[in-house]
Amino acid sequence: MNSAELIRNFLTERLGVEPHQIQPEALLADLGVDSLMLAELMFEAEDRFGIEIPSDLAPPRTVADMQVAIDALIPLKTD
Repeated sequence: MNSAELIRNFLTERLGVEPHQIQPEALLADLGVDSLMLAELMFEAEDRFGIEIPSDLAPPRTVADMQVAIDALIPLKTD
């Protein structure tokens, strides 16, 4: 599973977002992601990829922002 699949699965399974709505430019808020859901999505990414998302990370606004944030941290993970 990659970051795009994780985000897509999370949004469809937890929020009932239709897959065709999950586009890179889609605003997370418009898809129903509030601050609690964003935290849950970040925790899911941490668990799935073995990464640590820094607490000072600027909250992503779009699907693409979230994917870029996750993808940037994967190479830095500690085993």
